[in-house]
Amino acid sequence: MVENSTKNKPTKLPNSRFQSIKGFYDILPEHTPLWFRLEDTARRVLAQYGYKNIRMPLVEPTDLFVRSVGEHTDIVEKEMYAWEDALNGDKLALRPEGTAGCVRAVVENNLTYNGSVRLWYSGAMFRHENVQKGRQRQFHQIGVEAFGYDSPQVDAEQIVLLARLWRELGIQDVALQINSIGDAHERAQYRTVLIAYFEQHADLLDEDAKRRLHTNPLRILDTKNPHMQAMCEAAPKLIDCLGEETRAHFEGLCKLLDAAGVAYQVNARLVRGLDYYNRTVFEWVTTKLGAQGTIAGGGRYDTLVERLGGDATPACGFGIGLERVFLLMQEYGITADDAPDVYLVNVGENVEQAAFSIAEQLRNANIQVLLHAGGGSFKSQMKKADRSQAKFALILGDDEVASSQVTLKPMLATVKGEQQQLSIEAAIAYITASKN
Repeated sequence: MVENSTKNKPTKLPNSRFQSIKGFYDILPEHTPLWFRLEDTARRVLAQYGYKNIRMPLVEPTDLFVRSVGEHTDIVEKEMYAWEDALNGDKLALRPEGTAGCVRAVVENNLTYNGSVRLWYSGAMFRHENVQKGRQRQFHQIGVEAFGYDSPQVDAEQIVLLARLWRELGIQDVALQINSIGDAHERAQYRTVLIAYFEQHADLLDEDAKRRLHTNPLRILDTKNPHMQAMCEAAPKLIDCLGEETRAHFEGLCKLLDAAGVAYQVNARLVRGLDYYNRTVFEWVTTKLGAQGTIAGGGRYDTLVERLGGDATPACGFGIGLERVFLLMQEYGITADDAPDVYLVNVGENVEQAAFSIAEQLRNANIQVLLHAGGGSFKSQMKKADRSQAKFALILGDDEVASSQVTLKPMLATVKGEQQQLSIEAAIAYITASKN
C-alpha cells in the first residue's frame, strides 16, 4: 500500500496571513527612534514644569465618557468603541480621550487631598473615525492636566509649555489660536442667540449642522463645509455674552502670553469638541498636514471634577496628537537614529566565547554594541557592520584572541582615526572619548 504523502502536512489556507485592522497600525523599528526623540523631549519639558506621570487603564465605564465628553458629541454618538461585557454585563469602552479617565483617577484616589496637583499621561486612545493622514482609529496622545488652579497663570503655563516643546523639537510655523467660551450660564445665553441665528439661515445648514442645531449648536461654528463658512463668520460672537469675571480671566491670559512673547490669534469660532470645557480653549495648528492641522488642543474644565463625583475643583489641561507631531517632525526633516556605537565582528574557530565576553565589557562601559551572531565570512560580517551604521567595527579573530587585543576600525566619515590594534581597555577608552 502506498501512503498519501500529504496526509500529515498542514493545509495552508488561501489568504491565511493576518493583517492589522483598518486604522490600527504598526510602528516599525525604522520609525521608533524619532518616536523616542519626541517622547523623551516631552518628558523632559514636562518635568521642567513640575508635572508628574499617572497611568490609567485603556478600558473605562462607558458612562464615564457619556457624562464627561457629552452625550451629543461625535465621540459618543459615532466614534466610541463601546460594548457590554458578556461575562458580567458591564458597559465598557476603550478610552476615546484621556481627561475623563484622569479625572476619575483623581477623584477615586483623592489625589487633591493635600491641595493642587499637576499630572501628565501618555498612551493609546481609540475612535472609530475615517482613516486619513494624521488620523487613525488607534492613536497616541500625551495629556496634561492641572487640578486646583483657577488662575489664568496655569492656562498660560500650559500654552507656554507647548511653545517650549515645539522649540525643543525643532518644529516651526505652528500658530496658537485661543478663545473664551465662558461659563455654563453664559454659554446657555449664547446658545439661545445662536440657535435663533441658525434657524434664520436654515437653508444654508448641511445635514450635520441640522443634527447639531438643538443639541450642540456651538459645534456648527467649527464646520469645515466651505458653503457655510461665510454664514458662520457672520454669526453672533460668544464673547459678547461673557460676564465681567470671565472677561477678566481671558484678559489675564492674554497679558501673560504677551509677557512671555507667545504670539496668538483670538479665534471667536474656536469652541473645541467636548462638552466639559469652559472659559479658556486653545489649539496649536499647522498648515503642513492638510485637514488634520491641529497638533495640540485643550482648555479649562472647572466643573468636570464635581460632575464626576468629586469636590468642586478648577482644572485645565490639553492633549498632544503624537502621530501628527511625528508627521510634522518628518516634514521638517527632523531625524533620530539608534545606530550602535560598535558592531562586533568575530571570525574564527575559538572567538565566539571571547566575543560574547568582550561585548558585555563594552556594555558595562555604557557602549552600545551589536554583536554579530550566526557565523559568516569576514566580508559578509563587515557588510553587515556597514549597514548597521555603527561608528566602529570591532574585529575579533583568532590572532586578536591570542594576543589579547582587538582591531578597531572607524566606519563613518564623521569618525576620525585609522584602523588600529588595541587592548580592550584602550579600545573602550577610545570609543568613550569619541562619544564625548
